[in-house]
Formats: sequence, C-alpha cells, structure tokens
Amino acid sequence: MSLNRLPMKKREQGFSLVELMVAILIGMFLTLGLMSMFSSSATNVRTTSQYNELQENGRIAMMIMAADISQVGFMADMTGIAFITGINFESQASAVDAASDCVGAGSNNSSFPSNVSGHFRRIWGYEQGVGSEPFTCLGNNVNANTDVIQIKRFSGPDVQNPNDTNRYYIATSSNRAVLFSGDQTPPNFLGRRFWHYLHHIYYIRSDGDIPVLRRQALRVGGMRKAGSFEQLVEGIENFRVLYGIDDNGDGSADSFIPAANVTDTMWDNQDFARIVAVRLYLLVRSIEQDRSYTNNVVYQLGDKTIGPLNDNYRRKVMSSTIMLDNPALIR
Repeated sequence: MSLNRLPMKKREQGFSLVELMVAILIGMFLTLGLMSMFSSSATNVRTTSQYNELQENGRIAMMIMAADISQVGFMADMTGIAFITGINFESQASAVDAASDCVGAGSNNSSFPSNVSGHFRRIWGYEQGVGSEPFTCLGNNVNANTDVIQIKRFSGPDVQNPNDTNRYYIATSSNRAVLFSGDQTPPNFLGRRFWHYLHHIYYIRSDGDIPVLRRQALRVGGMRKAGSFEQLVEGIENFRVLYGIDDNGDGSADSFIPAANVTDTMWDNQDFARIVAVRLYLLVRSIEQDRSYTNNVVYQLGDKTIGPLNDNYRRKVMSSTIMLDNPALIR
C-alpha cells in the first residue's frame, strides 16, 4: 500500500484566545454574583438571628423581673402591716452582720427588720454613681449609670417542710411573724404557716465585654455567701426604673419618677405617699458585633436618653408597667 494513501489525522481544534477571555469574564461575573448572593444571605441570617436574640433575651429578663417586682411586699397574713420587733415580729435566726449583708439607705433597710423606729423598706433602688450610696455588698461591681433595685417578699404557697439549710423562712399568722433558718426547729404557734423569705437585688455587671443582668439573693449567712450571686440573662445593657407614686391614697400612680427623686417619705409610705407601681425599661444589646452595621440610634428609657453609641451592636428597648399587688398600707 502506498504511504500516500494512509489516512491523515484530523487537525486538533480548541478555543481561540478571544473565546477563552470571554469565557473567563463570564465566569468571573457568575462567581461575583454568587459571592454577592451568599454575602447578602449571610448578612440577612445574622441580622435576623440578632433581632431574635434581642427579643428572646429581653422577654426572659422582663418576665423574671416583672414577676418578682409585682409581688414585692407580699408578706402572707401580714401583707401591708409594718413589722415591729418585739410586737409582731421576732427572729430565731442568727443576725447577719453588716459585712455579710446587703444594707441599703434608710434607717431600716437590711435584709431583716431591725429594732428601730424607721419603716422596714421592702422596695428601694438607685442609679449607680448617681445620688444615693450604693449597696455595701455591691460597691462598684455595677456598671456605671445603670439602675439597681431591691425587693423583699415571701414566696408561696406555704411551705410544708421548711428544712433547706441555705434558706430563711417566715412563720406567720394574722398577727405574728417569726423568722428562722432551715437548720432550726420551725416555730409552732396557733394558725402559723411557713413561707420562703426572699431578698433580691437586680443589677448589671459586664462579663468581659458582655453586659449581664444579675441578681443577688439572700442565703443563710448573708448575701455575700457563695451561691448568692445569680447570672440571669446576657445582653441586658441597661435598665431604668421609674417608681409610680400614689399621692392621694386612691391606689393609682399619680406620677412616675426615678429613684433619685423618690424621697424618704415615699420609700417609707408616709404622708399619703406610697409606691404602687413600677415602670421598667430594658435596653437589650446583641452579644456579638456586626461589622457591617453601625448603630447611631438614640434610645429613650423613660426619662433617660442613651446614644448614639456609634458602635457595631444592635439594640432594642422593651418596657412594661408593673402594678404592685401588695403595696404597704398608708401609715
């Protein structure tokens, strides 16, 4: 066979340089489009997640505080009646020394009623760094310009076995109250019922760069004992309390004022001035920053303005008016 008759290989063909450049350009546009779509999707997910976080953290904090505050002053059979040591109140429990207690302003504002003539304060508060002296147990361990509020009350229903050695209890009848701890023999007198005795203080202190709503709770031995510090909700950056004052004895708040404007006679329910409601504002902050977002919003917490902070955290204000179910009787 002649070599000239052998079949020749077809010449190989490919993209021209122009075709290759066009294909690369199209690929780049598609890649940029996909990256933009993924970036937008990630931003939307982060934004939605942070707003959900703000809503949930604020809801939990408000639920905890509102439920507790609404019951301030609940003293079972002796609700609304002043405790007078040696008359209708006595204590079997060992006294908590001032170094271990949380003592607020006023002549009678320790964890337990004292043998003085002043009214035993069941509710009291202040703004850290403004006006009143802070609680001895908290000192400067509170974020500046955030409110602090204490409440004292009983919790029920009445306890059948008051034997928790870390807790204080109250035995009450219609005209007598006896304080004791869970490691003591419960008092026995006609008509008595047993209740948990609570002294709570709410405040904000940051853990690193994360603000945290905290609660200090009375335990046997004092409020500085291990286990008395409770970390409740992260991301609560500030709260503001306005106290509803009833000036004429009709049971309704005639004005809402900050702690700095509440006088001793109001804290002590004298001269027809008593606290019958609390208006609570929470400023909730996201836990993490979003570098794609700048917060230049001004927030209003009742009488208090915060911002613009010009940072990368999202925030939300929540508020509620809390009626006190057990205001003290007018003295």
